[in-house]
Amino acid sequence: MDTVTGYIDHVIYRNEENGYTVLTLGEDAEELTCVGIFQYVSQGERIEARGQYIEHPLYGKQFQVQSYETKTPEDALAMERYLASGAIKGVGAALAARIVKKFGDATFRVLEEEPERLVEVKGISERIAREIARQVEEKSEMQRAMLFLQKYGISLQLGVKIFQQYGQELYRIIQENPYRMAEDISGVGFKTADEIAVRAGIRMDSDYRIRSGLCYVLQQAMGEGHTYLPEGLLLARAKDLLGTRPEDMEKYLMDLAIDKKLVLKEREQERLVYGSQNYFLELNTARMLKDLNFSESGDEGRVQKRLSAMEKETGIVLDEQQRMAVRQAARKGIMILTGGPGTGKTTTINAMIRYFEGEDMEIRLAAPTGRAAKRMTEATGYEAQTIHRMLELTGGVEDGSVGGRFERNAQNPLEADLIIIDEMSMVDIYLMHSLLNAVVPGTRLILVGDVDQLPSVGPGNVLRDIIASKAFAVVELHKIFRQASQSDIVVNAHKINRGEPVTLDNKSRDFFFLERKDADVIIRVLIALILEKLPRYVEAKPWDIQVLTPMRKGLLGVERLNLLLQKYLNPAAPEKKEWEHGQSLFRQGDKVMQIKNNYQATWEIRGKYGIVAEKGVGIFNGDTGMIRDINEFSETMTVEFDEGRFVEYPFKQLEELELAYAVTIHKSQGSEYPAVILPLLSGPRMLMNRNLLYTAVTRAKKCVTMVGSADAVRQMIENEREQKRFSTLDLRIQELEELP
Repeated sequence: MDTVTGYIDHVIYRNEENGYTVLTLGEDAEELTCVGIFQYVSQGERIEARGQYIEHPLYGKQFQVQSYETKTPEDALAMERYLASGAIKGVGAALAARIVKKFGDATFRVLEEEPERLVEVKGISERIAREIARQVEEKSEMQRAMLFLQKYGISLQLGVKIFQQYGQELYRIIQENPYRMAEDISGVGFKTADEIAVRAGIRMDSDYRIRSGLCYVLQQAMGEGHTYLPEGLLLARAKDLLGTRPEDMEKYLMDLAIDKKLVLKEREQERLVYGSQNYFLELNTARMLKDLNFSESGDEGRVQKRLSAMEKETGIVLDEQQRMAVRQAARKGIMILTGGPGTGKTTTINAMIRYFEGEDMEIRLAAPTGRAAKRMTEATGYEAQTIHRMLELTGGVEDGSVGGRFERNAQNPLEADLIIIDEMSMVDIYLMHSLLNAVVPGTRLILVGDVDQLPSVGPGNVLRDIIASKAFAVVELHKIFRQASQSDIVVNAHKINRGEPVTLDNKSRDFFFLERKDADVIIRVLIALILEKLPRYVEAKPWDIQVLTPMRKGLLGVERLNLLLQKYLNPAAPEKKEWEHGQSLFRQGDKVMQIKNNYQATWEIRGKYGIVAEKGVGIFNGDTGMIRDINEFSETMTVEFDEGRFVEYPFKQLEELELAYAVTIHKSQGSEYPAVILPLLSGPRMLMNRNLLYTAVTRAKKCVTMVGSADAVRQMIENEREQKRFSTLDLRIQELEELP
């Protein structure tokens, strides 16, 4: 093994996650490229590295580092070189030379032990001396901390977060209670803390471990859409995670409740366990709904007269249920309009808008996604926004519940007399809480959605719970209107929802079934449909035709389908740039989807010649776009999303994206496509259910094509079993209603 010693001239590349670094080392008179894992080093430092020389096929001679240690500058020349490198902000070459001229070989000792003496140097005030001393001390402490954390397998990126959070306390916390990091530091979960705890010798039955494990199980349940777990289920999951008997964990639930980390509620001889944040989100949401739910006696005759005049003036013709909806909206602070496809929800929304325009009310329209908002705008002729844009999302962090900050809130509420929210089935408890927080009592709120759609991706079951509470005016539309009844998409969607068989004889104009028994054959059919058959039939581009599937894994899961569809729909070509990230290969022209909410991501809408016309923040789970450019030099990828929003992703952030030629049915919520293709063979019974099939079919505007097994279609229609979602917004509303 060889040893080299020198000064770090330049850090060429550093992976903040694993510490892999490429740097140039000034070794005597020669410059040497070194590669390896460096937990924490900076330009100007002197290091001694051990490793071996290698010959890289592209970059030539390099030194592959196996281990290294930093060296304290030993003489005046070394100290001057270190200070002049830019390692200390505010100290350049000239000032470095004056400092070293004054203190010589004792410079490093003065900086560490007598920094007040720096004022003896011309140009250094007491403030600058304190700042230089602070930086020297911080760098020294940071370096010691990184070397300490390295022993526990902690990455550079996480190590910096830990140091910034705890400072010198980190040594005690790592050795006594590393599980505290799961609560205090974003990006550290129970499993990461548990791995560190094992290396630190923490016992498996540690109180800290069990408490943290219980909180982790509840956190994971939120990812499944739950706002609480029954105690029995929580302890069973915690047993699988921790290997601890349920009876040995019960006492910790009470301890966590006393510490206000959990809330325990009894219901019908069952104990419900909430994370405190989720419990109070439901409770406060219920309280704000109650505050908004006024009721006006009003002159019913006047309302009827105004409604008839509006119908005559606009040509809108309403049936009795739709008229009832408008009357309820005129009388109630909160009104819920629900119904399946083709039942006239859009017509009713238009009638409400025209009615309240006649009352000189200021109206706002919004929906959870950009596509849903765009569709709402097209259907009403009235501008609709995403809820996030209406609430004026900024990139700042407000609290753990949302991850972003809304400028519209209780202190700066929305200025509107009437707010209509569409696609309410997609709204989770976090977004609902933020919305209500920005609505003042006296504002009318109309919530529109299909209660039979899949629930929101985020926690809660807001629309269904509000209806189940029976505390608000609800109008459910049932009648399928004549124009909609001519569409087999609409007719069959209602049949599926009622559990009735659908006809698969291909005599329809917009609902087709192709019997195929082999997964690879099905995929070939999908490709032919997207490239050749459907674009002309539905007057759309292949890019707009969407494959929806119930699952991620398996022969017809999202992951395999996307690899194969990418190969045929966007094949490699010399002019197309590519970048491999983890298991994914991204290519210019690929269809991609954002798979997590990013409240800090900045987007811009570009006008002619690329001039920025509008800027904003926030890209959300389910947003779909196209890769427009891949820049290896700046290590960024540019994606254009709906509404012409361009986002630049650093390569290290690409785990937020995945290919979207095929997406899960759940991820398609709120979207509408010219044509939908459903590959259906077999899958887990929990996923192959009626609710999922109904949601998939209602995503199509002009054409649905199922490819696969008729038995699979029949079994999905017959399977009423939905994944149980634990939420209690309805109970919180009912509790408040019972109060005097």
